[in-house]
Amino acid sequence: MRADAACATGRVATNVSAMTATTTIARPAPDDTAIDWRNLYWVALVLTVMVGTIVAGNDWLLNTLHVLSGLIWTGIDLFMGFVIGPIMRRTAFPVRRAITTRLMPRMMFIMPTLSTVAPTTGWFLAARYGFTELAFPEMWWLIAALTITTILSIQGVFVLLPTNILVYLEMRKPEPDGQRIGRLMRRYVLVMAFQGLMQVAIIMIMSRFATGL
Repeated sequence: MRADAACATGRVATNVSAMTATTTIARPAPDDTAIDWRNLYWVALVLTVMVGTIVAGNDWLLNTLHVLSGLIWTGIDLFMGFVIGPIMRRTAFPVRRAITTRLMPRMMFIMPTLSTVAPTTGWFLAARYGFTELAFPEMWWLIAALTITTILSIQGVFVLLPTNILVYLEMRKPEPDGQRIGRLMRRYVLVMAFQGLMQVAIIMIMSRFATGL
């Protein structure tokens, strides 16, 4: 009797373990390629800090925010355009798909935020230090900086962000169009590389302002 009871208990335990294992295996894994809209909290926090710094009139904090956001923006552009881009072009499509579907949802939040904070804080710094009232020919330095910033902002909103979204949506399809993704990514990487070079030019202009016109 005891042996039969032990066998029955063992069978029940085995069945329970099997059911638990089946349940564990059947449980869907979290989708780490989905857009995490909770990142908007971080975006709102950064923009709130920017507005608070401008309202507070603290030049040191404003300059810190401007330099930090500009460096991160420039670094990402150069890294994407001259490091990640060439590597992605030489990798197999499944690898590119795995990287892109995880990278693009984050870039959707990072790049628009940086491209908003850097030029906005830069403009307020220029106004506070009197650079908006320069006479010619010194004013050409400010015009050059504003022209480059405008081009970067337009590219970011009307080229990079839509391309980012289109690539992400195409990659999420069961059967993505590899040729279309290739065209979009080439455009994306080329624009990022161009932005990186333009931001190097901005750094040179800012250095000119810092050392005296």
